[in-house]
Amino acid sequence: MSKFTINDIGLKVGLEIHQQLATNKKLFCSCTPTESEEYPIKFQRKLRAVKSELGEYDPAALFEKSKLKTIMYYANSENSCLVEQDEEPPHNLDKDAKELVFIIASSLNSKIFSEIYPMRKTVIDGSNTTGFQRTMLVSQGGYIDVEGEKIGVQSICLEEDAAKLLGDKGNIREYSLDRLGVPLIEIALEPVEGEPEKIKKIALSLGRLLRSTKKVTRGIGSIRQDVNVSVKNGGGVVEVKGVQQLDQLEKIVEFEAKRQHGLVKIAEKLKNSNFKEISKSRDVFDITKDWKGCKSKIIQKSLKDNSVIKAIKIENFAGMFGYSPHEEIRLGKEIGQLVKFYGIGGVFHSDELPNYGIENEDIIIVRNILKTNQNDAFLIIAAPSSKIDFAIDSIIMRLTDAKNGVPAETRLATPTGETVFLRPRPGASRMYPETDIPPILVTNEEIENAIKKIPKSWDESLIELQKKYELNPQLSEQIFDSQFIGLFEEIVEKIKVNPTFVVSILCSSITNLERSGLNLKLLQNEEIIKSFQFLETGKITKESIEMIFQDIMAGKSKTIEEAMKNTAIEAVKEATLDKIIEEIVEKNQDIIKNQKERSIGPLMGIAMKELRGKVSGEMVNNILLKNIKEKLENN
Repeated sequence: MSKFTINDIGLKVGLEIHQQLATNKKLFCSCTPTESEEYPIKFQRKLRAVKSELGEYDPAALFEKSKLKTIMYYANSENSCLVEQDEEPPHNLDKDAKELVFIIASSLNSKIFSEIYPMRKTVIDGSNTTGFQRTMLVSQGGYIDVEGEKIGVQSICLEEDAAKLLGDKGNIREYSLDRLGVPLIEIALEPVEGEPEKIKKIALSLGRLLRSTKKVTRGIGSIRQDVNVSVKNGGGVVEVKGVQQLDQLEKIVEFEAKRQHGLVKIAEKLKNSNFKEISKSRDVFDITKDWKGCKSKIIQKSLKDNSVIKAIKIENFAGMFGYSPHEEIRLGKEIGQLVKFYGIGGVFHSDELPNYGIENEDIIIVRNILKTNQNDAFLIIAAPSSKIDFAIDSIIMRLTDAKNGVPAETRLATPTGETVFLRPRPGASRMYPETDIPPILVTNEEIENAIKKIPKSWDESLIELQKKYELNPQLSEQIFDSQFIGLFEEIVEKIKVNPTFVVSILCSSITNLERSGLNLKLLQNEEIIKSFQFLETGKITKESIEMIFQDIMAGKSKTIEEAMKNTAIEAVKEATLDKIIEEIVEKNQDIIKNQKERSIGPLMGIAMKELRGKVSGEMVNNILLKNIKEKLENN
């Protein structure tokens, strides 16, 4: 397998940050963007591709159309209206969102245009009921300073966020309209060269600048990074969508660098071969009847589902599907991911057969039909007749592109830090003017006002946070960069509680529970605030807060009160506590006799098993130590 370094391959990465703006309104109506649990309104649509003003179809739109999806929408009138359902024209642009995007643009020294033209960006994957996303180019140019280096800004746009995907099974795709229309700022940076760690620092710096405004939404899903990645001599630029966390961003860039370098190596090998282009009329054969006797469970299930089975001959391609210049980077895997987005389980290729229940006899049948020699390869695909031709067209195009290295495409980030094929890259034909909204004029007064409201820098905000709440630098950075900064300030302003302890619970305890697989979405901010109120009034102890949150995040309880009952947490009265500790001391006199005051350790463990969450560890320790000393003195 090949080895490479980032410097050798000429990696270039351009970041696009998409951040929700916390205006408490949607961009073109007055609906409040809240999360719903119930959806009384339900309707469905089928979206289709239309030609642009130039008479061309956008390739990404055609790809989505080929999936033949029915889109099911779920809505609640508490957070969406007829505008989101595309049954009513958009209202006026939200003034708060407009002002905020001007402030952010001014913070980045980006030149704001005197007129803003709303545009429609064709999107027919179902994430917009209209079949397009409304977007406005607000400014161009500018820079962000990252450790003394100026990273250029290409453009800043104000646009609508997409609907929230609920599920995608078979031919049905489901969305809720909670998030659709929420104001979103898109900041596209100039491509930069460097290690993945540098890209992570740039994203962190830009995220901190946005958070300094205190007007952006926090939490998973509120900020998303799209990453444009290319390598030297690679061919196309790949756009990776849906990166939500910084650690994931670094892994994505590393993986995509390796993948693209591997595709370049595959292209070099193909250029030195006699690989010929594939003809759909000459090289594709229907083998459905010929493979009725195949014992593979996958093939038998396909036949039972009335799928069509076709074989594709690829001359002088033997060994290329399985060739792996880097671990897990293979052309066979690329093709498998491609067809999955048509709702097709995958493909079989000659480099991996016999396997999956397909035997030598089946392979001989295929080779005889295709008239292949030992240098030729073939692919087998089984799919419904409505989908198979679309998939085969894509496969042929992808294999032809393999000679050129990296195809320009849009890919999706996975939680594990890899990327999978999503759709072809969109073209210029996807954008056209919005006919329902007139151009928006920008006055000098608005720009001057935005410059006056440029927020303090991240460093200044941290110093202010340290002084105001007496936090050390590390904790200040931790809480400011987290999604809990607003909640933290609300708690310490309303409740008499140690700010350091609040940061510890929000940034350590909750984060650790989430990492262990528990669901943070189940823990509402109101319940977090209530837990600190209960702590202040003595209803619970510090030690019990994590136990309560664990119970709620595990889905066992919805409220603090329910969790207290489930975990048997109830503050112990002082007289009861004294009695419990006296009994522990009496039962463990041998330990005290042998270990003297060092017996506090084992006895503390025994006491906390019974009292954890009901009384503070400090109080238990003090009373236990007092009892041990008395027992030693009496002896």
